[in-house]
Amino acid sequence: MDTAFAALVANGLGRERFALLDVGCSGGIDPRWRAFGSHLKALAIDASVTECARLRGMERNPDIEYVAAFVAGMQGKKIDPTRSQASPLILRIRDRLSFMRTRELRDAGLATAAIEEQLRHNAWEMTQLGDATRPVIVPDLIADRGWTDVDVLKIDIDGSDFEILQSFDGKLGNLGVLGIQLEVNFVGTDDPTDHSFHNTDRFMRRQGYELFRLDVRTYSSRALPARYVWPTPAETLSGRPFQGEAYYARDIDAELTAAKRAKLAAILSLWNVPDVAAELVLAQRPQFAPMFDIDRGLDLLAAQVQPDRSRKLGYRTYMGSFEADAPWFYRREGNIGLGERLAAAWQAFTRPRR
Repeated sequence: MDTAFAALVANGLGRERFALLDVGCSGGIDPRWRAFGSHLKALAIDASVTECARLRGMERNPDIEYVAAFVAGMQGKKIDPTRSQASPLILRIRDRLSFMRTRELRDAGLATAAIEEQLRHNAWEMTQLGDATRPVIVPDLIADRGWTDVDVLKIDIDGSDFEILQSFDGKLGNLGVLGIQLEVNFVGTDDPTDHSFHNTDRFMRRQGYELFRLDVRTYSSRALPARYVWPTPAETLSGRPFQGEAYYARDIDAELTAAKRAKLAAILSLWNVPDVAAELVLAQRPQFAPMFDIDRGLDLLAAQVQPDRSRKLGYRTYMGSFEADAPWFYRREGNIGLGERLAAAWQAFTRPRR
Protein backbone atom coordinates (compact mmCIF):
# COMPACT_ATOMS: atom_id res chain seq x y z
CA MET A 1 0.00 0.00 0.00
CA ASP A 2 1.63 3.24 -1.16
CA THR A 3 0.46 6.21 0.90
CA ALA A 4 3.30 8.67 0.24
CA PHE A 5 1.40 10.86 -2.24
CA ALA A 6 -1.71 10.98 -0.03
CA ALA A 7 0.43 12.00 2.95
CA LEU A 8 1.96 14.79 0.84
CA VAL A 9 -1.52 16.06 -0.03
CA ALA A 10 -2.66 15.78 3.60
CA ASN A 11 0.21 17.99 4.75
CA GLY A 12 -1.08 20.74 2.47
CA LEU A 13 -4.72 20.64 3.52
CA GLY A 14 -4.42 23.24 6.28
CA ARG A 15 -7.63 23.14 8.31
CA GLU A 16 -9.45 21.05 5.73
CA ARG A 17 -10.68 17.69 7.05
CA PHE A 18 -10.94 14.34 5.27
CA ALA A 19 -14.29 12.75 6.06
CA LEU A 20 -14.82 9.00 5.76
CA LEU A 21 -18.16 7.22 6.12
CA ASP A 22 -17.58 3.47 6.58
CA VAL A 23 -20.75 1.35 6.52
CA GLY A 24 -19.69 -2.13 7.56
CA CYS A 25 -16.47 -1.42 9.46
CA SER A 26 -15.83 -4.95 10.76
CA GLY A 27 -12.08 -5.50 10.89
CA GLY A 28 -11.40 -1.79 11.25
CA ILE A 29 -11.11 1.24 9.05
CA ASP A 30 -8.89 0.61 6.05
CA PRO A 31 -5.34 1.62 7.11
CA ARG A 32 -4.82 3.55 3.86
CA TRP A 33 -7.04 6.40 5.13
CA ARG A 34 -4.71 6.91 8.09
CA ALA A 35 -2.40 8.63 5.60
CA PHE A 36 -4.49 11.75 6.26
CA GLY A 37 -3.33 11.73 9.88
CA SER A 38 -4.95 14.35 12.09
CA HIS A 39 -7.08 15.53 9.15
CA LEU A 40 -9.03 12.26 9.20
CA LYS A 41 -12.46 12.07 10.76
CA ALA A 42 -14.71 9.07 10.33
CA LEU A 43 -18.09 7.65 11.18
CA ALA A 44 -17.89 3.86 11.17
CA ILE A 45 -20.98 1.67 11.47
CA ASP A 46 -21.30 -2.07 12.03
CA ALA A 47 -23.99 -4.45 13.25
CA SER A 48 -21.58 -6.11 15.70
CA VAL A 49 -21.63 -4.50 19.13
CA THR A 50 -18.62 -6.58 20.14
CA GLU A 51 -16.56 -5.49 17.17
CA CYS A 52 -17.42 -1.81 17.57
CA ALA A 53 -16.42 -2.00 21.23
CA ARG A 54 -13.13 -3.67 20.29
CA LEU A 55 -12.35 -1.04 17.64
CA ARG A 56 -13.37 1.78 19.97
CA GLY A 57 -10.98 0.47 22.62
CA MET A 58 -8.05 0.52 20.16
CA GLU A 59 -8.84 3.85 18.49
CA ARG A 60 -6.48 6.76 19.18
CA ASN A 61 -8.12 9.31 16.91
CA PRO A 62 -10.82 11.19 18.88
CA ASP A 63 -12.54 12.16 15.61
CA ILE A 64 -13.40 8.59 14.69
CA GLU A 65 -16.74 7.34 16.00
CA TYR A 66 -17.96 3.74 15.95
CA VAL A 67 -21.72 3.12 15.91
CA ALA A 68 -23.06 -0.37 16.62
CA ALA A 69 -26.28 -0.66 14.65
CA PHE A 70 -27.99 -2.41 11.80
CA VAL A 71 -28.61 -0.20 8.78
CA ALA A 72 -31.65 0.01 6.54
CA GLY A 73 -32.46 1.79 3.34
CA MET A 74 -35.84 3.11 4.43
CA GLN A 75 -37.89 3.88 7.50
CA GLY A 76 -39.90 0.96 8.89
CA LYS A 77 -37.65 -1.70 7.32
CA LYS A 78 -37.86 -4.98 9.24
CA ILE A 79 -34.53 -6.73 9.82
CA ASP A 80 -34.28 -10.35 10.91
CA PRO A 81 -30.72 -10.93 12.18
CA THR A 82 -31.19 -14.70 11.91
CA ARG A 83 -31.62 -14.44 8.14
CA SER A 84 -29.21 -13.08 5.55
CA GLN A 85 -30.27 -9.89 3.78
CA ALA A 86 -28.83 -11.20 0.50
CA SER A 87 -31.16 -12.25 -2.32
CA PRO A 88 -32.34 -15.88 -2.56
CA LEU A 89 -30.35 -16.36 -5.78
CA ILE A 90 -27.11 -15.17 -4.20
CA LEU A 91 -27.71 -17.39 -1.18
CA ARG A 92 -28.36 -20.43 -3.39
CA ILE A 93 -25.17 -19.87 -5.36
CA ARG A 94 -23.16 -19.05 -2.23
CA ASP A 95 -24.20 -22.34 -0.61
CA ARG A 96 -22.73 -24.24 -3.59
CA LEU A 97 -19.29 -22.68 -3.09
CA SER A 98 -16.31 -24.29 -1.38
CA PHE A 99 -15.80 -21.58 1.23
CA MET A 100 -19.28 -22.28 2.62
CA ARG A 101 -18.38 -25.95 3.01
CA THR A 102 -15.29 -24.91 4.97
CA ARG A 103 -17.50 -22.66 7.10
CA GLU A 104 -19.77 -25.63 7.81
CA LEU A 105 -16.75 -27.68 8.88
CA ARG A 106 -15.53 -24.90 11.17
CA ASP A 107 -18.81 -23.48 12.52
CA ALA A 108 -18.78 -25.49 15.73
CA GLY A 109 -15.33 -24.23 16.64
CA LEU A 110 -16.10 -20.67 15.55
CA ALA A 111 -19.02 -20.48 17.97
CA THR A 112 -16.56 -20.39 20.89
CA ALA A 113 -13.64 -18.73 19.11
CA ALA A 114 -12.29 -15.26 19.86
CA ILE A 115 -14.00 -12.42 18.00
CA GLU A 116 -10.90 -11.83 15.89
CA GLU A 117 -11.14 -15.41 14.58
CA GLN A 118 -14.89 -15.11 13.99
CA LEU A 119 -14.41 -11.95 11.98
CA ARG A 120 -11.51 -13.44 10.03
CA HIS A 121 -14.06 -16.00 8.84
CA ASN A 122 -16.67 -13.27 8.25
CA ALA A 123 -18.83 -14.85 10.96
CA TRP A 124 -19.94 -11.48 12.35
CA GLU A 125 -23.41 -12.88 13.06
CA MET A 126 -21.87 -14.99 15.85
CA THR A 127 -20.91 -11.86 17.79
CA GLN A 128 -23.18 -9.70 19.95
CA LEU A 129 -25.34 -7.69 17.57
CA GLY A 130 -27.12 -4.35 17.71
CA ASP A 131 -30.86 -3.87 18.11
CA ALA A 132 -32.39 -5.17 14.89
CA THR A 133 -35.69 -3.43 15.67
CA ARG A 134 -33.99 -0.02 15.48
CA PRO A 135 -31.91 0.09 12.30
CA VAL A 136 -30.42 3.43 11.31
CA ILE A 137 -30.88 5.21 7.99
CA VAL A 138 -27.34 6.29 7.14
CA PRO A 139 -28.13 9.69 5.51
CA ASP A 140 -30.30 10.53 8.53
CA LEU A 141 -27.56 9.44 10.94
CA ILE A 142 -24.91 11.68 9.39
CA ALA A 143 -27.38 14.57 9.30
CA ASP A 144 -27.98 14.06 13.03
CA ARG A 145 -24.20 14.21 13.53
CA GLY A 146 -24.07 17.50 11.65
CA TRP A 147 -22.10 16.08 8.72
CA THR A 148 -22.62 18.11 5.55
CA ASP A 149 -19.50 16.99 3.70
CA VAL A 150 -18.22 13.46 3.02
CA ASP A 151 -15.12 12.63 0.99
CA VAL A 152 -15.33 8.83 0.84
CA LEU A 153 -18.24 6.45 1.32
CA LYS A 154 -17.67 2.71 1.73
CA ILE A 155 -20.48 0.13 1.92
CA ASP A 156 -19.82 -3.54 2.67
CA ILE A 157 -22.49 -5.19 4.83
CA ASP A 158 -22.85 -8.62 3.20
CA GLY A 159 -26.44 -8.28 2.14
CA SER A 160 -28.55 -5.21 1.49
CA ASP A 161 -25.67 -3.08 0.22
CA PHE A 162 -27.57 -1.88 -2.86
CA GLU A 163 -30.57 -0.90 -0.77
CA ILE A 164 -28.35 1.18 1.50
CA LEU A 165 -26.66 2.76 -1.51
CA GLN A 166 -30.04 3.78 -2.91
CA SER A 167 -30.81 5.68 0.29
CA PHE A 168 -28.21 8.18 -1.01
CA ASP A 169 -30.08 8.71 -4.29
CA GLY A 170 -29.73 12.39 -5.23
CA LYS A 171 -27.68 13.14 -2.09
CA LEU A 172 -24.13 12.16 -3.02
CA GLY A 173 -23.39 15.34 -4.94
CA ASN A 174 -24.83 17.59 -2.23
CA LEU A 175 -22.66 15.83 0.34
CA GLY A 176 -19.58 16.41 -1.82
CA VAL A 177 -18.75 12.69 -1.97
CA LEU A 178 -15.59 12.20 -4.04
CA GLY A 179 -15.10 8.43 -3.93
CA ILE A 180 -17.33 5.45 -3.24
CA GLN A 181 -16.12 1.90 -2.61
CA LEU A 182 -18.77 -0.81 -2.92
CA GLU A 183 -18.88 -4.57 -2.61
CA VAL A 184 -20.69 -5.89 -5.67
CA ASN A 185 -22.03 -9.25 -6.78
CA PHE A 186 -21.46 -10.68 -10.24
CA VAL A 187 -24.52 -12.91 -10.00
CA GLY A 188 -28.10 -11.74 -10.19
CA THR A 189 -31.22 -11.49 -12.29
CA ASP A 190 -32.64 -8.70 -14.43
CA ASP A 191 -34.58 -7.43 -11.40
CA PRO A 192 -33.62 -3.75 -10.99
CA THR A 193 -33.52 -4.16 -7.19
CA ASP A 194 -30.92 -6.96 -7.16
CA HIS A 195 -27.64 -6.21 -5.40
CA SER A 196 -25.63 -6.85 -8.52
CA PHE A 197 -22.83 -5.07 -10.32
CA HIS A 198 -25.00 -4.14 -13.30
CA ASN A 199 -27.58 -2.41 -11.10
CA THR A 200 -24.90 -0.74 -8.98
CA ASP A 201 -23.12 0.55 -12.07
CA ARG A 202 -26.29 2.04 -13.56
CA PHE A 203 -27.13 3.73 -10.26
CA MET A 204 -23.66 5.22 -9.86
CA ARG A 205 -23.56 6.57 -13.40
CA ARG A 206 -26.95 8.22 -12.86
CA GLN A 207 -25.42 9.94 -9.84
CA GLY A 208 -22.57 11.29 -11.98
CA TYR A 209 -19.74 8.95 -10.94
CA GLU A 210 -17.24 7.03 -13.06
CA LEU A 211 -15.77 3.57 -12.47
CA PHE A 212 -12.01 3.84 -11.88
CA ARG A 213 -11.20 0.38 -10.56
CA LEU A 214 -12.88 -3.02 -10.42
CA ASP A 215 -11.56 -6.01 -8.47
CA VAL A 216 -13.07 -9.41 -9.29
CA ARG A 217 -12.97 -12.23 -6.75
CA THR A 218 -13.39 -15.82 -7.94
CA TYR A 219 -14.92 -18.58 -5.82
CA SER A 220 -14.74 -22.30 -6.53
CA SER A 221 -17.55 -24.81 -6.20
CA ARG A 222 -17.64 -27.26 -3.31
CA ALA A 223 -17.81 -29.95 -6.00
CA LEU A 224 -14.13 -29.27 -6.80
CA PRO A 225 -12.56 -26.79 -4.34
CA ALA A 226 -9.63 -24.66 -5.46
CA ARG A 227 -6.91 -23.31 -3.22
CA TYR A 228 -7.84 -20.26 -1.14
CA VAL A 229 -6.16 -16.93 -1.88
CA TRP A 230 -5.92 -15.96 1.79
CA PRO A 231 -5.21 -17.80 5.07
CA THR A 232 -8.98 -17.90 5.69
CA PRO A 233 -11.74 -19.47 3.55
CA ALA A 234 -13.01 -16.92 1.03
CA GLU A 235 -12.02 -16.28 -2.60
CA THR A 236 -10.08 -18.94 -4.46
CA LEU A 237 -7.39 -18.97 -7.15
CA SER A 238 -9.91 -20.20 -9.71
CA GLY A 239 -13.66 -20.39 -9.94
CA ARG A 240 -16.58 -18.27 -11.06
CA PRO A 241 -16.62 -14.48 -10.58
CA PHE A 242 -18.88 -14.13 -7.55
CA GLN A 243 -18.07 -10.90 -5.74
CA GLY A 244 -15.74 -7.95 -6.04
CA GLU A 245 -15.02 -4.34 -5.17
CA ALA A 246 -16.08 -1.44 -7.38
CA TYR A 247 -14.43 1.95 -6.93
CA TYR A 248 -16.31 4.99 -8.22
CA ALA A 249 -15.23 8.62 -8.14
CA ARG A 250 -16.07 12.03 -9.50
CA ASP A 251 -14.52 12.71 -12.87
CA ILE A 252 -11.37 14.81 -12.80
CA ASP A 253 -13.18 17.53 -14.79
CA ALA A 254 -15.86 17.95 -12.12
CA GLU A 255 -16.37 21.41 -10.63
CA LEU A 256 -14.64 21.14 -7.25
CA THR A 257 -12.63 23.31 -4.89
CA ALA A 258 -8.85 23.03 -4.96
CA ALA A 259 -8.87 21.11 -1.67
CA LYS A 260 -11.52 18.70 -2.94
CA ARG A 261 -9.57 18.11 -6.15
CA ALA A 262 -6.40 17.46 -4.19
CA LYS A 263 -8.22 14.96 -2.00
CA LEU A 264 -9.63 13.29 -5.12
CA ALA A 265 -6.09 12.86 -6.46
CA ALA A 266 -5.06 11.35 -3.11
CA ILE A 267 -8.03 8.97 -3.14
CA LEU A 268 -7.16 7.76 -6.64
CA SER A 269 -3.57 7.18 -5.59
CA LEU A 270 -4.67 5.22 -2.51
CA TRP A 271 -6.92 3.13 -4.75
CA ASN A 272 -3.83 2.34 -6.83
CA VAL A 273 -4.95 4.47 -9.78
CA PRO A 274 -1.91 6.79 -9.81
CA ASP A 275 -2.12 7.49 -13.54
CA VAL A 276 -5.42 9.34 -13.21
CA ALA A 277 -4.12 11.05 -10.06
CA ALA A 278 -1.17 12.31 -12.13
CA GLU A 279 -3.55 13.48 -14.87
CA LEU A 280 -5.44 15.50 -12.28
CA VAL A 281 -2.24 16.96 -10.80
CA LEU A 282 -1.04 18.07 -14.23
CA ALA A 283 -4.41 19.61 -15.10
CA GLN A 284 -4.61 21.49 -11.77
CA ARG A 285 -0.96 22.45 -11.31
CA PRO A 286 -1.70 26.17 -10.59
CA GLN A 287 -4.41 25.24 -8.05
CA PHE A 288 -2.29 22.62 -6.30
CA ALA A 289 1.01 24.52 -6.25
CA PRO A 290 0.22 26.41 -3.01
CA MET A 291 -0.70 23.13 -1.32
CA PHE A 292 2.19 20.79 -2.13
CA ASP A 293 5.33 20.41 -4.24
CA ILE A 294 3.97 19.42 -7.65
CA ASP A 295 7.20 17.84 -8.91
CA ARG A 296 7.57 15.85 -5.71
CA GLY A 297 3.98 14.67 -6.04
CA LEU A 298 4.50 13.54 -9.63
CA ASP A 299 7.68 11.71 -8.62
CA LEU A 300 5.76 9.85 -5.91
CA LEU A 301 3.03 8.88 -8.36
CA ALA A 302 5.63 7.73 -10.88
CA ALA A 303 7.26 5.58 -8.19
CA GLN A 304 3.87 3.99 -7.50
CA VAL A 305 3.70 2.52 -11.03
CA GLN A 306 7.18 1.03 -10.69
CA PRO A 307 6.70 -1.52 -7.90
CA ASP A 308 9.09 -4.01 -9.49
CA ARG A 309 12.01 -1.58 -9.95
CA SER A 310 14.53 -1.31 -7.12
CA ARG A 311 15.54 2.17 -8.29
CA LYS A 312 12.50 4.28 -9.08
CA LEU A 313 12.68 6.80 -11.89
CA GLY A 314 11.49 10.34 -11.28
CA TYR A 315 8.45 11.50 -13.23
CA ARG A 316 10.37 13.38 -15.94
CA THR A 317 12.82 10.52 -16.52
CA TYR A 318 10.01 7.98 -16.46
CA MET A 319 8.01 9.91 -19.07
CA GLY A 320 11.16 10.37 -21.16
CA SER A 321 11.64 6.61 -21.17
CA PHE A 322 8.08 6.09 -22.30
CA GLU A 323 8.38 8.66 -25.07
CA ALA A 324 11.55 6.89 -26.21
CA ASP A 325 9.57 3.62 -26.37
CA ALA A 326 11.97 2.03 -23.86
CA PRO A 327 12.03 -1.80 -24.03
CA TRP A 328 11.39 -2.17 -20.30
CA PHE A 329 7.78 -1.01 -20.80
CA TYR A 330 7.15 -4.38 -22.49
CA ARG A 331 7.26 -7.93 -21.25
CA ARG A 332 10.10 -9.71 -22.97
CA GLU A 333 9.39 -12.43 -25.50
CA GLY A 334 9.29 -16.06 -24.37
CA ASN A 335 8.46 -17.64 -21.05
CA ILE A 336 7.98 -15.45 -18.02
CA GLY A 337 10.87 -15.88 -15.62
CA LEU A 338 10.44 -17.02 -12.02
CA GLY A 339 11.49 -13.64 -10.64
CA GLU A 340 8.91 -11.82 -12.75
CA ARG A 341 6.18 -14.28 -11.74
CA LEU A 342 7.04 -13.91 -8.06
CA ALA A 343 7.05 -10.11 -8.35
CA ALA A 344 3.62 -10.14 -10.01
CA ALA A 345 2.26 -12.54 -7.38
CA TRP A 346 3.59 -10.35 -4.57
CA GLN A 347 2.05 -7.24 -6.12
CA ALA A 348 -1.33 -8.98 -6.39
CA PHE A 349 -1.06 -10.31 -2.82
CA THR A 350 -0.26 -6.91 -1.31
CA ARG A 351 -2.80 -4.84 -3.24
CA PRO A 352 -5.47 -3.17 -1.05
CA ARG A 353 -8.35 -5.53 -0.30
CA ARG A 354 -11.02 -3.38 1.33
